[in-house]
Amino acid sequence: MTTPPSSSIKSDLIRALADILDETKLTEIEYDADGIRIRVARQVTQSATIQQIAAPAAPQSAAAAGQAAHEEIPLANAVTSPMVGVVYLSPEPGTPRFADVGTTVHEGQTLLLIEAMKTFNPIQATRAGKVTRILVVDGQPVEFGEPLVIVE
Repeated sequence: MTTPPSSSIKSDLIRALADILDETKLTEIEYDADGIRIRVARQVTQSATIQQIAAPAAPQSAAAAGQAAHEEIPLANAVTSPMVGVVYLSPEPGTPRFADVGTTVHEGQTLLLIEAMKTFNPIQATRAGKVTRILVVDGQPVEFGEPLVIVE
């Protein structure tokens, strides 16, 4: 029979997990090994819409530029993240993306991968349609419920 680890080891582990949260900007991390299960999470408020920062192609008036910079994206057609992890837009580095803006996809088609706990999870289109926006970049950490792709 093994003895449980000392509380100082648990404290060190919790501090290390909290540091990982800060470094990766994630809101939650879980550790489960050797009979020890630790979950560290921070509270984050989520909004029903996101703002897309747009770089104007041509000079605009200050009012028009401000309006373009804070365009709200409706999330009714968004594919959202089912987990906390890191997004990958292609199956391997240097290979074509699963989908680009303008790609027509069918329901169940893989749009991207999310790596969580060293496992790559395919994220699939929830409906058939055309990809109109990709709201994440390759290698970006994402949160649960975060919008990833808009399919209309």
